Amino acid sequence: QVQLEESGGGLAQVGGSLRLSCAASGSIFRIDTMGWYRQAPGRQRELVASMTNGGYTGDRTTNYADYVKGRFTISRDEAKNTVDLQMNSLKPEDTGVYYCNADGVTTRDRWGLEFWGKGTLVTVSS
Repeated sequence: QVQLEESGGGLAQVGGSLRLSCAASGSIFRIDTMGWYRQAPGRQRELVASMTNGGYTGDRTTNYADYVKGRFTISRDEAKNTVDLQMNSLKPEDTGVYYCNADGVTTRDRWGLEFWGKGTLVTVSS
């Protein structure tokens, strides 16, 4: 079984920064895509940022929601199965529960799996 553990959420001021970290553990052979999703109060969960596995070429594809482009940066360590989200210039509308996601997970005996973390709360206050 694969588990995702998030850390780094909390309270930030408008214009401030937070860094979220997520570590995947278990019998992992490969993770295709790791990313972060956000669920704001009263809204559905939505993609914030994701990054694919670089594979043999090292070429990774990143995706950002339009509303975080230029403010948030996703990074990933494939050897450690970790993904981080650096959040700068925070706005009140960035408030929500942030979930780590691992998709296209291959374990010792299964492939194509998807896992979610339990979420970490980010509150941006003015």
